[in-house]
Amino acid sequence: MSSERPPLSGPPDTPSPDRFAGAPAEYEGPVYVIGPRPPRFQHRYWVHALWLLATVVTTTVAGAMHYYAFLSGFSGPPPPITWHMLWGGFWYSGTILAILGAHEMGHYVMCRHHRVDATLPYFLPAPPPILTGTVGAFIKIREAFPSKAALFDIGVGGPIAGFVVLVPALFLGLGMSKLEALPATFEGLSLGEPLLFQWATRLVWGAIPDGVSLNLHPMGFAAWFGLLATALNLIPFGQLDGGHIAYAALGPRATRISLISVVLVVGMTLASWSWLFFALLMVVMFFVLGPRHPRVPDEHVPLDPVRLQIAVAAAIIFIICFTPAPIEPYQLISNP
Repeated sequence: MSSERPPLSGPPDTPSPDRFAGAPAEYEGPVYVIGPRPPRFQHRYWVHALWLLATVVTTTVAGAMHYYAFLSGFSGPPPPITWHMLWGGFWYSGTILAILGAHEMGHYVMCRHHRVDATLPYFLPAPPPILTGTVGAFIKIREAFPSKAALFDIGVGGPIAGFVVLVPALFLGLGMSKLEALPATFEGLSLGEPLLFQWATRLVWGAIPDGVSLNLHPMGFAAWFGLLATALNLIPFGQLDGGHIAYAALGPRATRISLISVVLVVGMTLASWSWLFFALLMVVMFFVLGPRHPRVPDEHVPLDPVRLQIAVAAAIIFIICFTPAPIEPYQLISNP
């Protein structure tokens, strides 16, 4: 996610006596001209707007499908398809775009704070049948991190900002959900429940009896997806947010943790097929970018105590947002 600064302007064909009046007359070597630094934080707003608009469309369509399923319930007749259904899709799309947008703007604000050149967020649409309507968002950091403190702040700023938005969305979404009896025969998808999701469900609904399940409102599903996205970003690997945090906190020792993370994620595909795509992505990143995190100038300078405490908080967020089996097929066939 980093790139080198633009090179200095190249040597002209001939030296310039006017600019180098003090140079010896017999000098015939190359002359390097240091020009003004290119403008920073320059954005092509229309490009970001188009990607955002496309993602609004795909997430709203996905949200309408979730709203349709929510109104249908587990066994009731499907409702008629109306414009009201499409408007209902905004429960999901507005929530997930707010969570992803807060995450990326957390990165961006920290980049501005440390004067590290970066783009505005690019949102990534995903058309049906992908349930989420998006595969996330990202910003492109266009120069190297100047210090360990800057690396840490930029890495941790995104997950914390997204987490602050998704927690109230989770409680609101659970509050609008419904408890419904499971039918004798039912086929669908089962969502893994992170610790935070379990705690919030118990606070809102108490103990859910056997034979009854939570029919999740689209806003609740958006918050669930936000939990999953936060956990994936906080995996301590490579140049993921968790990799930035681990390297800033542990230095070169983070390479060993990065290797362990790859092995564990690949191993989890044996327990749940839903890890397959992310495991392949991590393997590609491992071989293309290498196991080591790009170095910063003050690599061996320890983080200050406040940032170390924030690193511990980020680790706790990872634990309570993580689920070992995110999405699994579910089939219920009861004996009469």
